[in-house]
Amino acid sequence: MPFSKGLLAVAIVSVLLTGGVVAQPAATVRLTSPLGRTGVSGTLRIVAQVVTAAPGGVLPVRFFVDDKLQGEDRDGPPYFVEWNDENPYEARDIRVEVDDAGGVILDKVRLEPLELNEETQVASVLVDASVIDHNGRSIATLKPADFTLFEDGAQQTLDLVQLQRMPTQFTLLIDGSQSMSRRIDLVHATARRITSRMRLGDMVTVAPFRREVEAMTGPTDDEATIAAAIAAIRANGGTAILDSLASLPERFARAEGRHVIVLVTDGYDEHSKTPLPQALAEVKKLQATIFVIGIGGVAGVSLKGENLLRQIAVQTGGRAFFPSKEEQLPNVYDSIVTDVQSRYLLTYTPSHQELDGRFRQIRVTVADPQFTVKARDGYFAPKPPPVRPTLEFSARTEGSEALALEAQDLEIAEDDVPQAIEAFQEANTPISIALALDGSGSIRPALESVKDAARTFVASLRPSDPLALVEFSDGVVVSHLLSKNRQTSIDAINAHRATGGTALWDALADSIALLDREQGRKAVVVVTDGRDEDNAGTKPGSSHTLDNVLAKLGETQTSVYAIGLGANVDRDALQRIADASGGAAYFPANVSTLPDEYRRVLDDLRRRYIVTYTSTNSTRDGAFRAVRITSRKPGFVIRSRPGYTAPQAGSAVRGAQQ
Repeated sequence: MPFSKGLLAVAIVSVLLTGGVVAQPAATVRLTSPLGRTGVSGTLRIVAQVVTAAPGGVLPVRFFVDDKLQGEDRDGPPYFVEWNDENPYEARDIRVEVDDAGGVILDKVRLEPLELNEETQVASVLVDASVIDHNGRSIATLKPADFTLFEDGAQQTLDLVQLQRMPTQFTLLIDGSQSMSRRIDLVHATARRITSRMRLGDMVTVAPFRREVEAMTGPTDDEATIAAAIAAIRANGGTAILDSLASLPERFARAEGRHVIVLVTDGYDEHSKTPLPQALAEVKKLQATIFVIGIGGVAGVSLKGENLLRQIAVQTGGRAFFPSKEEQLPNVYDSIVTDVQSRYLLTYTPSHQELDGRFRQIRVTVADPQFTVKARDGYFAPKPPPVRPTLEFSARTEGSEALALEAQDLEIAEDDVPQAIEAFQEANTPISIALALDGSGSIRPALESVKDAARTFVASLRPSDPLALVEFSDGVVVSHLLSKNRQTSIDAINAHRATGGTALWDALADSIALLDREQGRKAVVVVTDGRDEDNAGTKPGSSHTLDNVLAKLGETQTSVYAIGLGANVDRDALQRIADASGGAAYFPANVSTLPDEYRRVLDDLRRRYIVTYTSTNSTRDGAFRAVRITSRKPGFVIRSRPGYTAPQAGSAVRGAQQ
């Protein structure tokens, strides 16, 4: 990830370009943590290194996130503030400033957002493996043909096997609880040794924990920042090792490449509520290797603690060490470094491609039975992308008074299971409308009144709402496509004529299809005085059926508003269509009230809301799911479509906006 190295780097470049000596600023500043996003959310330390010739070597240092002041550190090095990265899926600009005699000196880092990728298949799996002999020495001379890998007992084809010296993301998970107080100096020494020989490209995050993981420092490659973070750890409070491990996937994104966690603890876990199998299942989501350094008191680590720590290491492909004296640390450190730097990278594309979120067992063997392979024991297959329906509904008040509707007023149930609302807003975006006018012979006596009401409706639309005009009698004619030119619609209405039968279902099917290619909100307003029939009234007037229309409504997010004139209309069919789409059906007694019905349509369209939730049923099975939206606040009448069709695997949600 690109980041600034501050004005010191600018000064060096100036010297190289000019060939001369330029005046160096009296102070330099460099942001050293964080240099990238590590997880979903949490408290981070923003750390800056400042070099100054000021008296006492101390300057006030200001920290900003997106130009908002987060705090000022006047206490001298290490300079830092704590900041809660609430939404790592949005970019953030971090800036540090110090005042110098020559002006303000600053450095900047841009934190790019984490990316959310919807998995469509189980992609290539990376397995980080070490091979040791019976003396515990790492073997770095094996060839690809020496390795065999099994997933859930089935042999897999290896795409790549190589001794890989890749950059590593180290996480120092350091126990800072009260039980470590007698050995806290050894803890500091252990952590310092782990970072003293970092290679180019390695990054370190210091993560102290007690009952939970606390404010982290990093990722950073600056040794001074790492050392200061380690030195700041003080022993106090209780310990929850398993709870802290289980929380790591919430704080870290899965690393590209190698992720090594070095757990430094005495193994005394007094507060965890997470059982060991669950904690291991959670931490395995990171696909990280855990090396454990158990530091105990005079009597060492307890048998219970040692057993716990060994299981954590073994089941993640790492190793456990239990040094009792600081003099033993070099050997521990050398063993970890040798293991990390002499590991094989194996990749394969699983033959089992189902997205089920289940744990897949991995076993790696080598040809020589004298060698032992240490690798993680499996991985979790990706879960299917969540099903997130977005539904539009109308909310009318029973009385004349205007009442405000808020998200907390709503209850949503999918197949009778309550759902948690994630987004709620008024539906005030433009809406694409298809106005379908009956032009059958039976409407001729009321034709001019129908045209007058239609012209008034068109004139009442918002300028931002595009309108298409559809005419139907024996067949269907699209008089004009979606347009914001109201005169085009008025001209088409003026030319509207009445003759022939009533191809009502064809008109609705074609109107829905016309809008289906559009994004955003959509509605069909249909005005008719009859039922679907030919001119003689002896057979259907459409090639489509009512069931065809209802099926199309199940595949789209189009609301239908039906206005049925006279006694010959098919009220039951029009009501079914309106209910299935979340629209409404109106049946005026005579044509004189038609303008009022149009106003009711417009009023309903302007009193609509949009709600989004993540379904508790993540199965992508293509089945219809009934959704019920109700109001906790009395006085509201909620009208919405009856549900949506869940997506099939690899497809979008049908019947819901994406």
